[in-house]
Amino acid sequence: MHPSRAFHQADPVQLAELVSQRGLAMVVGFGEVGAPLATHAPVLLDRLPDGAWRLRFHLSRGNALAAGLKDGDSVLAVVTGPDAYISPDWYGLEDQVPTWNYQSVEMAGPVRRLDAARTTKMLDALSAVFEARLSPKPPWTRHKMTPGRFEAMLAGIIGYEMRVDRFEGTWKLGQHKPDPARAAVAEALQANGQPDMARLVRPD
Repeated sequence: MHPSRAFHQADPVQLAELVSQRGLAMVVGFGEVGAPLATHAPVLLDRLPDGAWRLRFHLSRGNALAAGLKDGDSVLAVVTGPDAYISPDWYGLEDQVPTWNYQSVEMAGPVRRLDAARTTKMLDALSAVFEARLSPKPPWTRHKMTPGRFEAMLAGIIGYEMRVDRFEGTWKLGQHKPDPARAAVAEALQANGQPDMARLVRPD
């Protein structure tokens, strides 16, 4: 997390929206040798009946992180959104320095392994979410696979569920700069082919 409170984002709705939009997280934990390990995994975030957030993902059994990850171990999952280098020339202000603007969400908590049935349910939900974004293409489902092939591949992965104890983000978008400076940065980003960041940086 960025140390400046000006950039902290704690609204769970906005945090969840970014996680859902991006769909890919860097999962960080400790392997068997005790050294921190990081791997990327597609994720699903949803809310449990008691109001807590749940993050589901899967790893290859051959992944070094999976080899040492036990039920109850804590992991950190980081999802990053749009980002951009910001030139000090764009502000129209004196004595500025280069920086980087970005959005990032951090989720941390204990994990537990999912059995084959729950992992299959998670994989079906995961593919349904992202196949829907390819409409009007007919959605892919595992039922298109050769009988037995999915089950064979399922044996090569481990599904996980994290109960999210810490859910917070960094929205570093120049909020500490005057509105005219932010507007000028947004115009420069737009001109440099980064409309997503331009939209985020532009003052309301």
